[in-house]
Amino acid sequence: MREKLLIVVLLLFSFTVFAENEITTTVKSGSLTGVILDQKTKEPLPYVNVVIRDANEKILTGGITDVDGKFTIKKIPEGKNLVEIQFMGYKPYKRQLDFSKVMAHKLGTVHLEEDTEMLGEVTVRAELSTITQKIDRKVVNVGKDLTAAGATASEVLDNVQSVSVNSQTGAVSLRGNENVRILVDGKPTNISPSQLLQQIPSTSIKSIELITNPSAKYNPEGMSGIINIVLNKNANIGFNANVNMGVTRGENTRANGSFDMNYKQGKVNFFLNYGANGGKRNNYGDVLRSALDENGQAILSDDLFQKFNFDSENYSHLLKVGADVYLNEKNTLSFYTTQNFRDGDFEGTTKIYRGNSLDFHNLMNSKTDNSTGTYNINYKIDFEKEGHNLEFEATYSESDAPEDATYRELLNPDDRNSNYSDNIENEYTNTLLNLDYTNPLSENTKLEMGLELRLNDTDNLRVTDQFDFTNTKVDNSAFSYDRSIYSGYVNLNHKIDKFSMQVGARLEQYEVDGDFIKGDEKAKYTDSRFTVYPSVFFTFNPSERNQFQLSYSRRVDRPSIRQVNPIREWSTPLISSFGNPELDPQFTNSFEFNYTKGLKKGSATFGVFYRRVSGNISRVLNKDPQDIEKVEMSYYNTDDNDRYGVELSANYRFFKWWSMNASSDLYIQKETGVSNGENLEITNNSFNVRVANSFTATKKLRFQLFAMYRGGGKDLQFEVDPMWMINTGASYRVLKGKGTITFRVNDIFEGMKFKFDSEVPYRQNGEFHWESRTAYLGFSYRFGSGKNKAKQRKRRDNRETQGGGGFM
Repeated sequence: MREKLLIVVLLLFSFTVFAENEITTTVKSGSLTGVILDQKTKEPLPYVNVVIRDANEKILTGGITDVDGKFTIKKIPEGKNLVEIQFMGYKPYKRQLDFSKVMAHKLGTVHLEEDTEMLGEVTVRAELSTITQKIDRKVVNVGKDLTAAGATASEVLDNVQSVSVNSQTGAVSLRGNENVRILVDGKPTNISPSQLLQQIPSTSIKSIELITNPSAKYNPEGMSGIINIVLNKNANIGFNANVNMGVTRGENTRANGSFDMNYKQGKVNFFLNYGANGGKRNNYGDVLRSALDENGQAILSDDLFQKFNFDSENYSHLLKVGADVYLNEKNTLSFYTTQNFRDGDFEGTTKIYRGNSLDFHNLMNSKTDNSTGTYNINYKIDFEKEGHNLEFEATYSESDAPEDATYRELLNPDDRNSNYSDNIENEYTNTLLNLDYTNPLSENTKLEMGLELRLNDTDNLRVTDQFDFTNTKVDNSAFSYDRSIYSGYVNLNHKIDKFSMQVGARLEQYEVDGDFIKGDEKAKYTDSRFTVYPSVFFTFNPSERNQFQLSYSRRVDRPSIRQVNPIREWSTPLISSFGNPELDPQFTNSFEFNYTKGLKKGSATFGVFYRRVSGNISRVLNKDPQDIEKVEMSYYNTDDNDRYGVELSANYRFFKWWSMNASSDLYIQKETGVSNGENLEITNNSFNVRVANSFTATKKLRFQLFAMYRGGGKDLQFEVDPMWMINTGASYRVLKGKGTITFRVNDIFEGMKFKFDSEVPYRQNGEFHWESRTAYLGFSYRFGSGKNKAKQRKRRDNRETQGGGGFM
């Protein structure tokens, strides 16, 4: 995989250089020359960006001044174009030039004036994250308050409104529901969400999109919607780069870092993003199962007390590299590859006490070496009419996720069922082809149409060696699980004055074929369905600062491999799990209303939603008929249920020195099911609040204060206690505003822990802890075509020209 990566990077860079030098157009072209000086010092300014835009402000071409402040730009398209000179620390310069009659223009000498307000205010990111409400999504532009919250995407998401991350399993929930689809740059990945979010460094994230009611243009999977993580990709003229690094210290020490860069010149933008993180983590907890039932009757001989301790050490790397090539005014070619590498070492200890006696002592060690490569190419054609275009996109990804695990039971070393090793091979491939067409039929009407093909293939082989030190028994299992989805969509957008409407439908043919084998056991799972998924959006803007939105969509949650695999797998010494091949998909009709109010110093959004879920998929624990001390975990379709909630979010600048983001939400859901022949019904209420404050002490020094409360909740069999957290930190700008030092302490009072109680199928309670109280120290630096760097570089060039040098 690493050899493939090197080849891909070299090919991308070679093609970028080739495209920059070889791509030409047949249209008549002009040229522009000039020299740029500092208005006060009259000194030449090197490495200044000069941009040429058309009448629609689309970038046509550009150039950079040399060490003498001179520039020459050729192959400028014919027509009336805008010349824009951009340079950090200076006010922009703009001038309209006509390249129709006179093709060669001399701009002469341009004197740039310093922008005193901009100096010292240039940062890589905003101090505080901002939230933008769009027609079908909320966009969280990630600021330093979120990147400092943790080293990985998992920790960032856990601090975003409406989102929660289970610190034990890594499962993500949106609006209290784990049926959410995770995308990276709008594309699915082969990596499980829990692993994926641990691999993405927080500093590599540009924004997070919460699409709670997606339109027909999007894949309908995910009851609660889509979370799209957008990685950094700069597109500024010239060379620009950011570097970030940080260290997190809790019980263990972890490090993270990232490097982002782009080089845009003429018709090519080359970009690269690399991020890494790694270190150790500790997790521990216990579960007590009572020997008495809810009526005080003895059902077990003694209480069972389970004690868990988990240590993991993971190192992950993420690389995204690609290029945008503007072939001509109407054609754009883009391509990139994303590579993920993750090495993991996991050690776990499980002890079970029967009364006061140790009855079971298990040691587990697991080593993983996962790699995933994603390859994307996009070609877009813009027709003569503005907004009229055709776009083709192809994405292919492949993953290899081997795992070697060993299980030892110290009290019973001869027990084959408790002493064994697993050698697991997992291979995944994913192919995605999209063809999208957009046509503005009139000034107020737009048509969108598209076709999509998705192919997902999964192959798994598990070789189990059971040993008792006198003989060895090999037990093999395997499965293959192939999905094919053929879909098409159509959306019609129409606007009448202040009212706009979008209606659409997505048609999908779904095919799945799964084979499961374990020893002599064989099972098969197949499904074939044709479904229509409609969506409707209504938006009303009575004024510039007021927006009302009402939307509806139909969505689906299809059973996963684990949920339909009927072959029994052991999860813990007291729990066995298996899937249900009779499981059907669950469908959701989702209604949502949002109101956004623009304020003088911020904005506020109020929203309500209602979901009707048909054929709800529930995870249920039943008593094992073969062993009264054990339980079986499986999945079943239960009755329809209702889920609804209220959300409120706002961002506001109270004073020049105090800004705040705040959000709160209340979710209510009714759920029914069956356990051990008993009908169960619950109504769950969950209330959550998040508040992030930023305080400006000086131009260089800022403080942050973050507080979060996550209300408790319950499902059919478990009730969870609330969790809360208070974080504080500070950031200080150094190196003339280009560098930032950040310090932060998370969960100061250790309010984050997972605590639960249960009455069905047994009375039990448990509590789990992780390294939630941590200290973070980070540093970021921005460099590229900036004023300070330009002057330093000019002096360095002068010294080299004059034969200077040395250490001073």
